[in-house]
Amino acid sequence: MAILRRDSLSQSGRALEGAGVILRAPEQRDFVAWANNRSQSRTFLAPWEPTWPLDDLTRDAYRRRLRRYDEDRRVGIAYAYFVFRNEDARLVGGVTLGNVRRGVAQTASVGYWVGEQFQRRGYTAAAVAAVLRHAFDDLALNRVEASCMSENEASLRLLLGLGFQQEGVMRSALKINGVWRDHLLLAIVRGDSIGHA
Repeated sequence: MAILRRDSLSQSGRALEGAGVILRAPEQRDFVAWANNRSQSRTFLAPWEPTWPLDDLTRDAYRRRLRRYDEDRRVGIAYAYFVFRNEDARLVGGVTLGNVRRGVAQTASVGYWVGEQFQRRGYTAAAVAAVLRHAFDDLALNRVEASCMSENEASLRLLLGLGFQQEGVMRSALKINGVWRDHLLLAIVRGDSIGHA
């Protein structure tokens, strides 16, 4: 289990707080908790994610992942967070604010995952809400987009509950589980009310 102390929440970026959760940048010490959660949830997550590389859950792949997260954060194009529940510091999932575009856009995309045993408990909604507040208040973004497949009812419900509005359909938008899939495009903009899903 990853240790979560308020005095050392993050060695690589400030922590965010949501209802019942704390988010911070992934660190080396999180590997075992992350790998166990992802491994135990593989069947649950596979229909909604890109095909996992064969070495995805290895320490070497995790180190490469951390280096990419650190570089993305350093240049300001993406901010990855692991989500820990307050009550026992268990790593329950992750949220990434990625594809940050500055200039006239001031936009980013949000993506998230939650371990199967932690689903439908409000952790993901609380984490995404915290990232949205960070995006608008601290990063001064104007718009955050999200996408999901129409059959992913839980994700669609979460996004709509947080105040996202559906704007259209992106055809063959992402290669999910080995197949190019259409995705619903949703967005929330600065000034919209962030709900609680």
